[in-house]
Amino acid sequence: MKAKPLMDAFRAKDAAGRLNYRKDGLLTVVAQDVLTGEVLMVAYANREAVEKTLTTGLMHYWSTSRNRLWLKGETSGNYQLVREVFVDCDGDALLAKVQQIGVACHLGRKSCFHRNIREAGGV
Repeated sequence: MKAKPLMDAFRAKDAAGRLNYRKDGLLTVVAQDVLTGEVLMVAYANREAVEKTLTTGLMHYWSTSRNRLWLKGETSGNYQLVREVFVDCDGDALLAKVQQIGVACHLGRKSCFHRNIREAGGV
C-alpha cells in the first residue's frame, strides 16, 4: 500500500478552509474508483478529515454514526489511496478518485451501490 500526500499541511489547511461546509460542518464526498470510474461510496467530511486526506493520501471521513473522524480502512484494512480530489462548482462537495484496497462497502461488496431499486428488496 503506497499512499502519497497530495499537498503539504499549509496548502491543505488553505484548501480545506476555502470549501463551503454545511451548517453542521460537513460536506459530501463521493469516492470513485480511479481505474474503472465506478462510484464506490458516498460519505461526509469535516475540515479535519479534508486536511488529513490531503496530507496523508488516505481517505478520511467524518463518521456521522460514530460522531468522530474516520480513516477508511482503520478497522477493516480496506483503505482508499487518494489519487485525485476534485471540488464541485459550489465548493460544497468533493469527488475523490481513489485506489480501493479490498472492498468499499461494509457489507463486503466492492461498491456500496450494488442494489437496484427496481429489484425486490432493493431499498
